[in-house]
Amino acid sequence: MSLTAQAPSGEGGAPRPVALLFPGQGSQHVRMAAGLYRHDPVFTEAMDAALAPLGDAGHAVRADWLSEAPDASIDAPGRAQPLLFAVEYALGQMVRSWGVRPAVVLGHSAGELVGAVLAEVIGLADAVRMVHERVGHLRGAPAGGMIAVVGGAEELSRYLTGDVAIAAVNAKRQTMLAGTTGHLAAVSEKLRADGYSVAPVPATVPFHSPALAEAAEAAEAAFRTVRLSPPAFPVHSGYTGELMTDEIATSPRYWARQLTDTVRFGPALDRLLATGDHILVEAGPGQNLTTLARRHRAVRRGGSTAVPLLPARPGSAEDERRSVLDVAELLRNEGYPRAS
Repeated sequence: MSLTAQAPSGEGGAPRPVALLFPGQGSQHVRMAAGLYRHDPVFTEAMDAALAPLGDAGHAVRADWLSEAPDASIDAPGRAQPLLFAVEYALGQMVRSWGVRPAVVLGHSAGELVGAVLAEVIGLADAVRMVHERVGHLRGAPAGGMIAVVGGAEELSRYLTGDVAIAAVNAKRQTMLAGTTGHLAAVSEKLRADGYSVAPVPATVPFHSPALAEAAEAAEAAFRTVRLSPPAFPVHSGYTGELMTDEIATSPRYWARQLTDTVRFGPALDRLLATGDHILVEAGPGQNLTTLARRHRAVRRGGSTAVPLLPARPGSAEDERRSVLDVAELLRNEGYPRAS
């Protein structure tokens, strides 16, 4: 896909600020961004750095990631979460190596921890350990999943039974629900019977639902053992929908409760784009966040631009490299330094 950059919209031709968007679980796929490994040196080094704290487990994750026939399911939290974190961190570092300093970051669900590392809220090694800790606490979690529903959170609230909860508010009529297997199946059936469009999300755990309360409590204890600092630059919270305050950023409970709390990506994106025009760069697999952003009025009217670093669907190494080069060219045309 070829991208055409818009003219810089800032005063005096200044480039629009870049906002990095980091997706969460559900965006993963086999060999996501593998075409950049050993091709882009910054991406490769950052990928290795994000897996190194896991020791032998990190070597296994990398080998499985690069394999055409991985041993573990990419949708299992123990595989998806460390890989998503590493890939998104490496993509973020690659963009920074182009001379592009993000003005703001916004993460969806697990993607928020990647943004926190770039904003110096938490160190890389500690963040990797927290990903590993959270995955460990999920091993005893009940089986469940998530669904995407075309409908508003308020109207869908009357369908919530058992432990099914509003998992994410991605836009006014783009909502995700989560719950344990039986309860979620019953709610899905009722929604379809009433004419709602329902699609499963690649997840085997009921993220952002009360079913993970026990895991969240254990994760909070682990987060109390790491240093959390105020953000070095703006972070929009995907949970409060507002700018992340110093108090929130340094709260172990905030980071732990991401397992159970509702993601408010839509309100957070509204808040971000209300501050002015941006180039929104999705630094992760798939194009879920780009798709949501392109429906936003600030992007539809042409002031802001939303672009993905990677293709919408799994493809060849060349597809991934071409997609990255397209974004680098867009940023260069905007007025940022040329990527080396």
